[in-house]
Amino acid sequence: MPSRTPARISILACTVLVAAGCTVQPVVYEPPPRAAVLVVMDAPPPLPIYDQPPCPYEGYHWVPGYWAWGTGYYWVPGTWVMPPRVGVFWTPGYWGFVAGGRYEFHAGYWGERVGFYGGINYGGGYFGAGFVGGRWEGNAYRYNAAVTNVVNVHNVYHETVINNVTINNVPRVSYSGGQGGARSERTEDERNAERLPHLRPTDLQLHHERDAATNPALSVSQNHGRPPIAATPRPGAFSAPEVTSAHLPTAAISEGPRRTEQMHPGLGRTGGEDRPSPEVHRPVVDDRPPVAATPQPAARDARRHEQPKPKPKPKPKHQDRDNRDRPQ
Repeated sequence: MPSRTPARISILACTVLVAAGCTVQPVVYEPPPRAAVLVVMDAPPPLPIYDQPPCPYEGYHWVPGYWAWGTGYYWVPGTWVMPPRVGVFWTPGYWGFVAGGRYEFHAGYWGERVGFYGGINYGGGYFGAGFVGGRWEGNAYRYNAAVTNVVNVHNVYHETVINNVTINNVPRVSYSGGQGGARSERTEDERNAERLPHLRPTDLQLHHERDAATNPALSVSQNHGRPPIAATPRPGAFSAPEVTSAHLPTAAISEGPRRTEQMHPGLGRTGGEDRPSPEVHRPVVDDRPPVAATPQPAARDARRHEQPKPKPKPKPKHQDRDNRDRPQ
């Protein structure tokens, strides 16, 4: 009787190989390679004031706008983005002051927890520390309708947020540290978040930033800090009807331009240049002699009807002489 042991072993080996080939390996993601450090000599402009467009679809996350650097500062519009996977949040990038009067950009990233972003009040749930615009519940993402524009979605909750960041930091400031910058220190939770694995921006986010860099209207030299495309409903949708533009600040921030002139001279230029002094508006001095004012018709009519006062009649001289000759 022939032995069937080799056949049995071969079948068992094939079964093990097939099973090994069908095994689902756990997905492990690693931090992206550190990008080249971007350092410039001029502080970024203040953050523009704009309205958040409505979330287009459930599952999209809000990524606030920011100033990026090319040949000068340009605005990358805020937008709604699909995250790279379930369970991650966006930590915004920010400019930070470093020694020597320079400003370094710290790129944003996706991670399981929101990390440090300089204490910058970006709005939309990013009020300087952490994120209160939404949360994950299992595989579903729910939106906080109290701080985000989610009229198109229904998976929402309402949680009132008391924003203390605008009390501690200068409103609209776009950098951390240095003179006039936001004041914030990393918390233990933020340090822990930075140690976790991170995911780089999605391809759509990178294309969104590149499109902004090539749009002249988004350059600060053209829009003077008020970009006409401040936020979009989706990455790259610069012509969508839901696009919102920057608008003037309220009266509460009416002194912003003067403060900005002192904090951010020479916007859009690299360092090392001579910067002109701020323009001073002096009164115009007129050395010509004053010209008599032309009388108005009403004044002429009043003088025309005014009657001259009668002059007193002089006393006759012969009367005094007659009094002296009169006998007493």
